[in-house]
Amino acid sequence: MVPWNGPRAKVQIKLSIQRLRTLQEKKLALAKLSRREIADLVGKGRIETARLRVEGLVQDDIYVELLEVLELYVETLQARFNLLDSSTGETPEPSISDAVCSIVYAAPRTELKELQVLRELLMHKYGRNFSISLLPSTPPPTLVPPRVLSKLSVFVPSKELVDAYLSEIAKGYGVSWVPETVAEDQDDVEPLQRDRRDDDENSNNGHDGDEGDNENGQEAGKGSKDGNEEEQKDITKKKEKDTSPEKKVPSPKPPPAKKLSEEEELAQRFERLKNLR
Repeated sequence: MVPWNGPRAKVQIKLSIQRLRTLQEKKLALAKLSRREIADLVGKGRIETARLRVEGLVQDDIYVELLEVLELYVETLQARFNLLDSSTGETPEPSISDAVCSIVYAAPRTELKELQVLRELLMHKYGRNFSISLLPSTPPPTLVPPRVLSKLSVFVPSKELVDAYLSEIAKGYGVSWVPETVAEDQDDVEPLQRDRRDDDENSNNGHDGDEGDNENGQEAGKGSKDGNEEEQKDITKKKEKDTSPEKKVPSPKPPPAKKLSEEEELAQRFERLKNLR
C-alpha cells in the first residue's frame, strides 16, 4: 500500500482526471463504430446477432456513465484538496465522503492504473478499518452512493431495452426495422380499424336509407295535405253558394248620431257603470 503523500496525491488526482476523459472519448468512439456495425447486421437480417451486440453496447454505455461519475468525484477532490490533505481521522469529511468512498470502492472495476494508485493513497490515509468497510459485499456498503452502485450492478438488459436500442440505431442509420412487439400491436390494431370503418359505413348507409324514407314520407305527406286543402276549398265554395242570397239588398244607412248634452252623456256613463256591476 502506497503511503499518503500530499504532493504526490495532487499529481495523481490530475493524472486520473486526464485518463478518465481520454478513456471516455475512446469508449464513445468505439460505441459509434459498434452502432454502425449493428445497423449493418439489422440490414442483413441478422437480428439475433444484433441483439447480442446491443447487450454489450448497453453495458459499455453504463461503464461510460460510471467513468463520468468518477471523473466528477475526482474533480471534487481536486477542488477540495486542502480539506482532504488536512483532514485527520479514520473517516473523511462529509463534503468529500462520497468522492473518497466511490473512488475506493469502484476503482478496481475500472482499467485505469492512475485511479487505482489514487485509491491506495486514500486507503492508506484513512486506515485499515475504513478500507475493509468499503470492500465488495452483499449487501453493498452503505457509504457508497447509490448512483455508483447502480452503475456497477451486473444485469442482462431487458428485451424492451434492447429493442429500443435497436430501433434508435436503425432509425439513425436509415435501416427499416420494426420491433416484434410494435409489429404485433399494429397487426392487432388494423383489424379493429377495419371493423370500425365497416361499422361507420353501415351506419352511414342506414342514415341514408332513413333520410330517403323520411323524404318519401314527407313528399307523400305534402301530396296528401295538398289534396285535403283542395277538398276543403271546394266544400267552402259550395257552402258559400248555398248560403249566399241571389241578390244582395243594401242595408239602410244609420241615421246620423244626435249630439248629446253634457248631462245626457253623464247619464249614459252611469248606466254603463250599473251594467258592469
